[in-house]
Amino acid sequence: MNYTKSNDTSPHNQLKRTLTLTYVVLYGLGVTVGAGIYVLLGEVIARSGNFAPMSFLIAGFVMLMPAACFAELTGRMPYAAAEAHFVGTGFKSSKLFLLVGLAVAVVGLVSSAAIAHGAVGYLSQLIDWPAIVLLILVIIATGIISGVDIRNSIAMAGLLTLIEVGGLLSIVLGSIWAGNDLGAQAIKAVPTSMSPVIWSGIAASSLLAFFAFIGFEDIDSIAEETVNPQKTLSRGIFITLFLTVLIYVIVILAALAAVPISEITGSSAPLTIVFAETTAFSPLIITLIAIVATVNGIIVQLIMSSRVLYGLANRGSLPKVLAEIHPATNTPLIATGLSVILVLGLAIAFPIDRLAEWTSAITLTIFILVCAALILIKKDGKPAPTGTFVVPVWVPYAGIFACAALLLTGLLSG
Repeated sequence: MNYTKSNDTSPHNQLKRTLTLTYVVLYGLGVTVGAGIYVLLGEVIARSGNFAPMSFLIAGFVMLMPAACFAELTGRMPYAAAEAHFVGTGFKSSKLFLLVGLAVAVVGLVSSAAIAHGAVGYLSQLIDWPAIVLLILVIIATGIISGVDIRNSIAMAGLLTLIEVGGLLSIVLGSIWAGNDLGAQAIKAVPTSMSPVIWSGIAASSLLAFFAFIGFEDIDSIAEETVNPQKTLSRGIFITLFLTVLIYVIVILAALAAVPISEITGSSAPLTIVFAETTAFSPLIITLIAIVATVNGIIVQLIMSSRVLYGLANRGSLPKVLAEIHPATNTPLIATGLSVILVLGLAIAFPIDRLAEWTSAITLTIFILVCAALILIKKDGKPAPTGTFVVPVWVPYAGIFACAALLLTGLLSG
């Protein structure tokens, strides 16, 4: 059985290929950078202190193996709801196709809810409204943006991404200008003992830091809207992952070098404090940028979730109404609306750290299944389409081990 083709090929249920590598990378950076460092910096440092950069490096390394598997699989099967297609095809199971597809959509919804809490943390610095009101307004506004034409949505997300990365770089440059020694801070980040207390804190924070890297796999959700997906998607995945690791490590080193840990962990808007300490500019600037970053993260996650629901519905695994493409926006508006409603419910019901941990745990489980699916697909011996990035046979095995190790150690030490 093959789970890589949709049932409906009518014009009203087909997406258009308009996205180039630039759009793909901007989308990937938007969903990773905006979803991570602005929201969870304080939480990660609270668990691992000066060793927080190590937690981010571990999480980034764990991401590398499944990223390579995704790069090959997206070339083999460039479709929306891609993880579901990967696992369904590898295991030849329609039940796993639906289960994984729903799990991917849930990841997008839960992470959107977590990021919404982060957005409210920064918004509350400017607007003295009840948190619940700000939460509802943020989610509804981002839902509207994510429902417009995909090029416009990602172009806007791309602009927001450039702004948020600029804010992070200003913190790094400001910390260096202020005379902080990032090199010395990097030395402090390396544990000099095998103390269970130290490493349990690093393990617990690595699972949380993993949330900050979630996003590269979302690139496959726009596969049906990407030009030359065999090459473009794999390149976008690796560029996104490399840039994200680089940005996160230097930013967290700059933050730790500039501000006492107690001040960072005691704030709902930690980067505002860091910015105030490292630059001569008003902290209002970084607060506004942080709002942009978190809003951007919600937008791209909602885009991903709605495309996964569209892909499952177009395959016949969910009600067909979710596969309807609006003629004016050429986007799945009904699927987007449902995603917004579900995110609202999750954000209202659960706190940010719980949502982030759930997101990481579900994602790691999906990655294990995807790596296993690639092993089975390779054993079938069917060659990949021309131009597809192909990994050695040991890579998916390494991906399974790395993801399982992080999942188990993070849960046991959390």
